[in-house]
Amino acid sequence: MADVDRLGRRAYIGSFTAAGGHGITTAAVAAGSGALTVLNGVRDVPDPAYLALSPRGDTLYAVSETADGTVAAYRVTGAKPEPVGSPVPVGGSGPTHLTLFAGHVLTANYGSGSVTALPVRFDGTLGDGPPVVLRHTGSGPHTPRQQGPHAHQVQPDPSGRWAVSVDLGTDSVRVCTLADGTLDVHREIALRPGSGPRHLAFHPHGPYAYVVNELTPTVTICHWDADDGTLKPLTEIQVLPGAPAGDAYPSGIAASPDGRFVWTATRGEDVLSTFVVEGEELRLVGTVTCAGHWPRALTEAGGVLYVANERSGDVSWFAVDPDRGLPRYEGSIEVPAASCVVIGPDVHMP
Repeated sequence: MADVDRLGRRAYIGSFTAAGGHGITTAAVAAGSGALTVLNGVRDVPDPAYLALSPRGDTLYAVSETADGTVAAYRVTGAKPEPVGSPVPVGGSGPTHLTLFAGHVLTANYGSGSVTALPVRFDGTLGDGPPVVLRHTGSGPHTPRQQGPHAHQVQPDPSGRWAVSVDLGTDSVRVCTLADGTLDVHREIALRPGSGPRHLAFHPHGPYAYVVNELTPTVTICHWDADDGTLKPLTEIQVLPGAPAGDAYPSGIAASPDGRFVWTATRGEDVLSTFVVEGEELRLVGTVTCAGHWPRALTEAGGVLYVANERSGDVSWFAVDPDRGLPRYEGSIEVPAASCVVIGPDVHMP
């Protein structure tokens, strides 16, 4: 039997090359503490705004937030990400997010206000068929941010039956299906006009979903019914304990694996907010500094919160108090123009 070298757990960090970022940075994740140590990186795709791992954890996908958006695939079973195939166009502009769903990579294309489905082969490489594009329509009252649709996030629901896209420009969430290579809208759910929904996090066990709104510093709490793909807004709460001192643009949202806590990140104010889940309500219990400037994305993994601070050019990590959910700053690494953090499984290399 061949010897196997355990490389350990890896973090993959996206960054905006147009702002001096390094593209995709690989970091080692320390067992227990979750501390990061930079290892290497690749810079062959411009502005990888968001990353996603295949279900097996052996392939990494990067979306290029450019006028002619693309998705690139990398094999991550070795010491460094290795490109597999050429980047594939998404048929939309300014893609900001991507996910895996029903044998496809889905992208949310902010600039063109659309969602794209790209087929994925069994080995994880991207298919060469034409992209399937679902174009959003509509607008909102907040100008100039809502003159048209701006899809910002797309993800599967916990049941894996539905793909959910969040559109900042139309103040709505679309529940979609993907069958026979066709994307269709099952339902479109209207949120408060002018709220500017950005990202959504599902409760891991209960029938709830939480939408963080960028144009107003709030979270919309929704009831989620996976049986018929219905999202019903219940209430909207502030992410800050008082009126913002200046600019306040929420960005990321995450729920704890046990469903007890929800966290949000807010740019401008540069804070992380902690909420306790109380049935169909959230209760704000406190805020802490994000330990940087302009927190663009928030990721929870193994009881640790990771924050990509875009303008200060770093990624910070926080231990989470198991009783109250409050984050405690532990450390940072330098990552210019950081855009997102994805934590992968252990890597073993023969």
